[in-house]
Amino acid sequence: MPVSCAVGLPNVGEYGDPLLLVQLAREAEAAGWAGAFVWDHVAYEPGWAVADPYMTVAAIAAQTARIRLGVLVSAVARRRPTKLARELATLDLLSGGRLVVGAGLGSSAEEQFTAFGEDADPRVRAQKLDEGLEIVDALWRGEPYEFAGRHEQVRTTGFLPRPEQRPRPPVWIAGRWPGTRPFRRAARWDGVFPIFADELNDANAPVSALQEVVAYVREQRGERGGPFDVVIEGASNGPDTALLAPYEQAGLTWWIEKLGWFRGPLDEMRERIARGPPA
Repeated sequence: MPVSCAVGLPNVGEYGDPLLLVQLAREAEAAGWAGAFVWDHVAYEPGWAVADPYMTVAAIAAQTARIRLGVLVSAVARRRPTKLARELATLDLLSGGRLVVGAGLGSSAEEQFTAFGEDADPRVRAQKLDEGLEIVDALWRGEPYEFAGRHEQVRTTGFLPRPEQRPRPPVWIAGRWPGTRPFRRAARWDGVFPIFADELNDANAPVSALQEVVAYVREQRGERGGPFDVVIEGASNGPDTALLAPYEQAGLTWWIEKLGWFRGPLDEMRERIARGPPA
């Protein structure tokens, strides 16, 4: 399968305007991109504007017809899993089965967790992430369900409607390589989104690092079947199959074009979207 290409849009600062994000997603669809994904922040220093990610994704779903969409990545630890399950099921139905669910521990612990009274301990966030994903996945099945965990309690006789996608919307797990715990988690789900510790905003990940991630996750998956996505962020200047070829050989299935103020002015980012995906 050829690599699919999406735009990755911040939801902060100049991009904290949800109307702008919807328009950029529409422009991406018109230019041939396969997806549009937004960040997940509730606040951003130094007091920048922030657009709610899932409200924005819902608006993108209503204004597009083809592209995949979602939040890369959602900090599940600061969300109620039952509410998240309901929002995601609704989004999948509204979009006609185009939702991708990105999940991870979340970054900027002080800014995103402690400042709002949330526990920023990475061990607690990891526990809440695992419990939250287990609950969301179970509720999506629409059947009676009970769960008693360290942080969450659930008891329901049913949870309908279900998402449109079967067996579920794909769940991509993000993590920083070379740490291994997030990648063991990713092996249990539907995709991996590695972030490389030495990666700079203006540098693409080394192919060798992606090869290491893919080999590790495949080992952890063992005999598990079904589709599995390998996702990275990167920067390209336009159609460039030579850029993607070695990543594709390493197992890449999704390229997320990293856009934002750190690459240049908004007008330049719109021009980059208009030039179309690298492949």
